[in-house]
Amino acid sequence: MRIHLSNVFVDDQDKALCFYTDVLGFVKKTEVPVGSDRWLTVVSPEDPEGTELLLEPDGHPAVKPYKQALVEDGIPAAAFAVDDVPTEFERLRGLGVRFTQEPLEMGPVTTAVLDDTCGNLIQIVHHK
Repeated sequence: MRIHLSNVFVDDQDKALCFYTDVLGFVKKTEVPVGSDRWLTVVSPEDPEGTELLLEPDGHPAVKPYKQALVEDGIPAAAFAVDDVPTEFERLRGLGVRFTQEPLEMGPVTTAVLDDTCGNLIQIVHHK
């Protein structure tokens, strides 16, 4: 068994697609109309057949309070592996990305947390 799909709830699929592709560097894999929304996934360009991230609309009544509670408590909705957190932090900050946590070393792990502009905090992480 392996993870095939994960999701983040987003408040605007178009804005999310732009952020996750143009800023974070993922590529669109699937886009299928589902009523007024879409089944919209992105993948890492380094692993196009790997785990897909579903940019799922946050229209369900339980989702907005859940997202708000996570953000208020500083809890990331997802974590993405990078080769070098400080370098990626500087690249993304140069693109105007807002971080809620600058790079922080915790033993063999370095993390930083960013705002995805769609209602989520996202952690970038590197394990030494």
